[in-house]
Amino acid sequence: MYSTLGILDLAGAVALLLWGVHMVQSGVQRAFGSEFRRILSRGFAGRLQAFAAGLGVTAVLQSSTATALMITSFAAGGFVGLVQALAAMLGANVGTTLIVQVLSFDVSPLSPLLLLVGVVAFRAGSTRTRDLGRVAIGLGLMLIALSRLLEVVTHFEDVPSLRILMARIATDPLISALSGAMMAWAAHSSVAVALLVMSLTGKGILPLSGGIALVIGANIGTAINPLLEGSRGANLAGRRVAVGNLATRIIGAVVVMPMVPWIGRMLVLIEPDLARAVADFHAGFNSLVALAFLPLLTPVARLLELILPNRLEVADPSRPIYLDEAAIESPSIALNHAAREALRMVDVLDSMIEGAASAFRRPDRRGIARSRRLDDVLDALNGKIKHYVMQLDPEGLSDEEHRRLEGILAFSLNLESGGDVIERNILPLAAKQMKRGVELSDEAEAEIEATFQAARSNLGAAASIFMTGDLRAARALIEQKREFRRREADALRAHLARLRKSDVRQALPLDLLRDIKRLNDHLVAGAAYPVLEASGALLASRISEGSG
Repeated sequence: MYSTLGILDLAGAVALLLWGVHMVQSGVQRAFGSEFRRILSRGFAGRLQAFAAGLGVTAVLQSSTATALMITSFAAGGFVGLVQALAAMLGANVGTTLIVQVLSFDVSPLSPLLLLVGVVAFRAGSTRTRDLGRVAIGLGLMLIALSRLLEVVTHFEDVPSLRILMARIATDPLISALSGAMMAWAAHSSVAVALLVMSLTGKGILPLSGGIALVIGANIGTAINPLLEGSRGANLAGRRVAVGNLATRIIGAVVVMPMVPWIGRMLVLIEPDLARAVADFHAGFNSLVALAFLPLLTPVARLLELILPNRLEVADPSRPIYLDEAAIESPSIALNHAAREALRMVDVLDSMIEGAASAFRRPDRRGIARSRRLDDVLDALNGKIKHYVMQLDPEGLSDEEHRRLEGILAFSLNLESGGDVIERNILPLAAKQMKRGVELSDEAEAEIEATFQAARSNLGAAASIFMTGDLRAARALIEQKREFRRREADALRAHLARLRKSDVRQALPLDLLRDIKRLNDHLVAGAAYPVLEASGALLASRISEGSG
């Protein structure tokens, strides 16, 4: 009976440790996610700067997996070279060792203070303060979990079954490394596995050589996560980063594994505290791997490009490129992916507008059919974006991220609605004109061309406003609604004038102008209104004067 309760106690302590690590990581991501992306993006000038950026971000975030997602997304988008991305990953590997170093000392008396500060901050009300409170609570729980692990393990010191299990794991370094890799892969955290190994080693349940092999495996395990869960698109730049990161860790492990017994004996002479010895090896191993590979990253990058060349394949335009499911745990990253996917919808809608304009210039049934099929692409992308962002935990979003999510949904929905206007109204009108052989006047053709070009220009402005949130540009886009109303009024007067003159050639179709105006209204609603509403410049019936 006691054995069963003891196992449950041990499992509960491990679960509390994992939850504490998760709270620290999620709290830091929610508080500083966008800042970390900026730090990383600015740190890619050279491999040393990239290494430092990866180390610094991961030291605070304590998740090389989250850092890897940011880096691979930069690489997949072409914003960073492969060499710099690999250097940043080497820095991230070193960054994960720092909290293990801190917690290798006896800091458990700080747990009540951290919990108290965390609860007070969490209830303070400010979003960022709440997130920092979450970090403090997570650290407090980690310290409690480690303390409880030591107590539970003490009771198991003389349990034969546990010692037999640990002895079997420690007897073969390869089995130890595989066990550590599986644990870290399942937990998504080498930090948690390293802290658990420290507890077992410090109490003598696990020999130091077995603990070292488990830590080596844990380093490999967390490198598997970005490879399995990262970018799967035709652009293999992000996958090369993940493969390169895993390869450097495996090569380091292959070199070090035969020396594990000797390393264990040397570490005991330097650091008699076995738990501290595990932490020192964790830091030293990742640091040496980084020092060994930093000068070799250029040939490593060339080898990866040879092994994983870009595939030439026909892309399905309705298939998302940027919606990385692995980024769901990092809201700031996921929202940026969704925004980039929404910009693909801008390109599709622009092609539809150009196709519609071409249908009035040169009647072409095939061109009209192609433009109609693009509406299916818009529908599919909008549905995928909506499903993607709806997977985000609402409680894990800051106020700014909530607004960004709503803006993405509004933008993509209105782009889809704009495509519906073209598919259901404008293109059928072009087909009808072509079937009847209607001849437009030169002035009407010029006006149609100018109106479509104005819509395309406003689409470009809407995309810019969506990404920048520029208040002045949003106001300027709304002013374009007046311009389209003026065009409609002018076209109506011209139409009446031609009727009086009995001109046989048809003027600008009023239905067409009205439909393009509806298209423009969707662009305004999707891009300008959310910006004005967020700034308090949008009233129920009009734009407020004097704001912005």
